[in-house]
Amino acid sequence: MVPISIRNITKRFGETVALRNVSLRIEAGELFFMLGPSGCGKTTLLRHIAGFYTPDNGQIFFGDRDVTRLEPHQRNTAMMFQSYALWPHMTVEQNVAFGLEERKVPRPEIEDRVHEALDMVQMGKYMERKVTQLSGGQQQRVALARALVVRPEILLLDEPLSNLDTQLRLEMRQEIRRICKSFGLTAVYVTHDQKEALSVADRLAVLDGGNIVQLGTPEDMYRNPRSAFLASFMGETNFIPGQVEGPTSRQHLWSVATAAGRFWGRVPVGEWQPAPGEPVTLSIRPEALTLAPFRELRNCVAGSLTRATYLGEYAQYEVKTDKLGLLRLSEPNPRKLHPVDGPHVNVLADPEDVVLLKL
Repeated sequence: MVPISIRNITKRFGETVALRNVSLRIEAGELFFMLGPSGCGKTTLLRHIAGFYTPDNGQIFFGDRDVTRLEPHQRNTAMMFQSYALWPHMTVEQNVAFGLEERKVPRPEIEDRVHEALDMVQMGKYMERKVTQLSGGQQQRVALARALVVRPEILLLDEPLSNLDTQLRLEMRQEIRRICKSFGLTAVYVTHDQKEALSVADRLAVLDGGNIVQLGTPEDMYRNPRSAFLASFMGETNFIPGQVEGPTSRQHLWSVATAAGRFWGRVPVGEWQPAPGEPVTLSIRPEALTLAPFRELRNCVAGSLTRATYLGEYAQYEVKTDKLGLLRLSEPNPRKLHPVDGPHVNVLADPEDVVLLKL
């Protein structure tokens, strides 16, 4: 297991700054995700780790080894691409063996390691098949075996599941995590899928405009966003503008005046102390809103249900309010949908689920 240290990396392509003085440490054996909108710099950073790009400024270390200007084949990494990049004219066995043959590994050892890698991804019985005879999920497993067979210190994955259907994606998420943890690999995984990152990562970083916006555990990133950008990027949320009134009787909660009344909420950034009168935005996830039987004095809004969508494990609603416009609400395990355009309802949020965001 080896840690990765990225120190003040800057990369330009012509007039475009793809990475801006990025620093990051990925711990040994960590399954680390990078995500963000298109053009944010996540794939550029991954390609620097792989050795496909050389930074304009900064350094990259694997443990104590400076690899900033080493060629990809000198880094003991393996990369799994979105397209899988398998050889269509070769069998499964030949595809997996290719990297070992290039490294001049003795034939008996190649055979043993190919069998081991294919068994690891449950593809041993397909060894003699051409990759064109395999399903997308099977090809994905072969690509993973090919990356693992060279026994890398670091595994790099660039949107590896984007071509799979929903069920296969769910299966392969946990399969990749299992394999990385079983072999103690340090893995860096680029994706645009927030659910994928939240369900698999040990930690993750969100990039935007060549900068790391925030990094942390999946729970921290979802529940404690430090900006409106991050709150909306990590999942659906409702934004409510307001003005800070001051601290409440509960030490970590603050009172905020909004057009629909008073809300209590918490601050996710410890060093920020909101000032009375300061404008803020409240972020409330749809699943944090519930329908209440009566109006509460705070953290409550009256409205009417204008749209209902049944999605099996949960139902989505739009609530039209007089003061705040539309709010989105999710209800888990719905037995039936609430009537739309019926009488007014009261929508309630627990103060612990209301996050104050600094403007």
